[in-house]
Amino acid sequence: MKNYFSKSKDEILKEFDSNEKGLSTGQVETSIEKYGYNQLNEEKKLSTFAVFISQFKDFLVIILIIASIISLISGNEESTIVILVVIIINAILGTVQHLKAEESISSLKSLSAPKSKVLRDGEKVEILSKYLVPGDIVFIEAGDLVPADGRIIESFSLLVNESSLTGESESVEKTSDVMADGELALGDQKNMVFSGSLVSYGRGVVIVTSTGMKTELGKIASLLEATKEKSTPLQVSLDNFGKKLSIGIIILCIIVFAINVFHGVKMLDSLMFAVALAVAAIPEALSSIVTIVLALGTQKLSKENAIIKNLKSVESLGCVSVICSDKTGTLTQNKMTVKQVYINNKVYNEKGLDTKDTGESLILKESILCNDATSEIGDPTEIALINLSEINYSMSSKELKEKYPRISEIPFDSDRKLMSTVHEIDNEILMLTKGALDSVLPRTTHILVNNEVREITKTDIENIENINTMFAETGLRVLTFAYKVLDEKKEITREDEDKFIFIGLVGMIDPPREESKAAVEKCITAGIKPVMITGDHKITATTIAKEIGIYQDGDNVLEGIEVEKMSDEELINKVASTSVYARVSPEHKIRIVTAWQTLGKICAMTGDGVNDAPALKRADIGIAMGITGTEVSKDAASMILTDDNFSTIVKAITTGRNIYSNIKNSIRFLLSGNTAGILAVLYSSLAGLPVIFAPVHLLFINLLTDSLPAIAIGMEPSHGDVLTEKPRDPKEPILTKELAGKILIEGLLIAVFVMLAFYMGYQGGNTLKGSTMAFSVLCLARLFHGFNCRGGSSIIGLGLFSNMFSIAAFVIGFILLNGILIFPVFHSIFQVAPLSTNDLLYIYLLAFIPTLIIQISKFIKYKK
Repeated sequence: MKNYFSKSKDEILKEFDSNEKGLSTGQVETSIEKYGYNQLNEEKKLSTFAVFISQFKDFLVIILIIASIISLISGNEESTIVILVVIIINAILGTVQHLKAEESISSLKSLSAPKSKVLRDGEKVEILSKYLVPGDIVFIEAGDLVPADGRIIESFSLLVNESSLTGESESVEKTSDVMADGELALGDQKNMVFSGSLVSYGRGVVIVTSTGMKTELGKIASLLEATKEKSTPLQVSLDNFGKKLSIGIIILCIIVFAINVFHGVKMLDSLMFAVALAVAAIPEALSSIVTIVLALGTQKLSKENAIIKNLKSVESLGCVSVICSDKTGTLTQNKMTVKQVYINNKVYNEKGLDTKDTGESLILKESILCNDATSEIGDPTEIALINLSEINYSMSSKELKEKYPRISEIPFDSDRKLMSTVHEIDNEILMLTKGALDSVLPRTTHILVNNEVREITKTDIENIENINTMFAETGLRVLTFAYKVLDEKKEITREDEDKFIFIGLVGMIDPPREESKAAVEKCITAGIKPVMITGDHKITATTIAKEIGIYQDGDNVLEGIEVEKMSDEELINKVASTSVYARVSPEHKIRIVTAWQTLGKICAMTGDGVNDAPALKRADIGIAMGITGTEVSKDAASMILTDDNFSTIVKAITTGRNIYSNIKNSIRFLLSGNTAGILAVLYSSLAGLPVIFAPVHLLFINLLTDSLPAIAIGMEPSHGDVLTEKPRDPKEPILTKELAGKILIEGLLIAVFVMLAFYMGYQGGNTLKGSTMAFSVLCLARLFHGFNCRGGSSIIGLGLFSNMFSIAAFVIGFILLNGILIFPVFHSIFQVAPLSTNDLLYIYLLAFIPTLIIQISKFIKYKK
């Protein structure tokens, strides 16, 4: 990167072969060939069909497709149709979610200024901004979007808001002066303007130095294109789980096939038996149930002001261990507010002034009168001064300006660092002046203290300077207020700005949100490290971080330039002990997020500006602000806070942790039930018994009586304070040894009673009745088992009616099962035998006993 801020006007004109009359038409044509148009590259998007096809890349989905093909070959068309319908519905849901996201570059393009005023062939003309080239001389004024990066050659009170690029809330005062060579953060390059920023005050003349993808905005676009989204822990876990499960099932099917052939069963019958086992083993509904549970979670989160764009990001919230948060507008209010006032040799808070005191009343009046803003429109610093008087002291700015109209003025400019206005107040002609201390104090001869004006002393000056330093060290932006009595009404000039009477100092800051401190405390309790990453100054950032609890004694505070000089390894060694980063660029944010991820942490990144977008995309979960956030940040993020409230993240994490726990419990329910089916089939194969389940039985269980309880388990409310738990390890497999042990034991327990039911019905060689009894017990036992999988505690501890969805799922499944057992019209369709009342009672009893055993063991365990 060339340091144009350290080059003179003549050097830059020479570098781009330009001059004070601007470029010629021929030069522009040549430059467009060399540099291209001043626009951002379009990101190549996948077609809707390509997105849809990509949904079938999941390993478990591929295995299901293979199973459906085998089912079709073996004559089991019903199984094939149902499995394919489930897969297609899941793919449609995934496609819809994908198409709602990733429009980052098109949003960035909307930040580009459509037209620009430029000097061409010695004449000032208006052109489409896409035709700007380096070397062009461009005119900008208040309200304009800066069309390209450029070096300022003339500045007339120019203030530019660069918050979307740098994260700094204040408008930056610009100058045309040459700056010293060296490394400077974007926010410190006071003689440069950058594409996409907003001119908030004054006007300027700029030489274009970079266009299109070479601008700072373009670099962010490049970062977005290059940044790859990370797979969520759930995606990784499910993929690994799917591969291992599928391999295990294939091996098991081969073994069963070989055993049957060894026992003299026909080859085709053995193959069909193996396929039946595969259908029983593969949880066909797992993918859809996970999707549904996540979708229901997103609905809940939306009611809590958090919109999730990517379904699988919901679960990532549950294992977030680091939140890298932008300061401006996220942890703070994005609104400058007066906090301290020094007057009458005392420091007061914003509400502690006495309007009956001459000086204190005058400083409040001056805050309104020597001011070009309203309470809603204008420079944030001036709006803060209006609010000081209006909100805290009920002074109407409109009435005050009408009562004391402006007679004359000298606008603020960067050379003087002063603003002066003239008013007639209480029969005196007063020139009211506000500005930087180093500009006001040298011109001051007197001081107003306790209603009296006297000559200013050396001690007064030392006190004022000490207070100014103290304010600055606590992150406050300080303005000095003074006045001068004029002999007559007149048009004032710069020469009149002397012999001031000092009134006081006003310190202001962009304050933290009231709820930020409590939210940070909850994060720390939950084992989550909050980190502030901002484009603002180091002192300001540290002050805010201390106030809300992010910065603790002994923590590091790093600036972007320090990060720039570090190797990736050095940064990785520093991140764990660093809680505040100041004056950072988009590249630094990505490096910080990546460093945390290298340490194995699940990292969330919050932000609202264009500069945040690449890091939002890179983070495990990017969180954008819905109110103040740019469209770019929203498109790059996976979650949007509609209330811009940091505390909403804590609620979302609570929901995310609960959702993951529920998904895990749903998987436990599905696999323990499938394990029961596998063990029953495996036992019957080894024992030389007939096929105990027809394919239609397995379909009924897997896709009807399994799905509803699994979804109900996914909607289990949070039990206990999940925020007291530490974030789970993202490397932890979804099927832990503990969970696998539970699944095996519970599956074995259910299988024992399934085979007992088979033998009861099989008396006298009645295969159909034996099969019916076994199917019925397996089906009903799994419905009962849904209550066991709701949580760790027994049903007494959880409360039977705390999740009405589980009651509804059981009732629906129970009615469906009894419908096909009782009504003859369904007997042939579902291949079941007529049963007596006693048979039904035995089925109910045998199906309930496994749940009774599990509930008793849970009760004893949790009572201890």
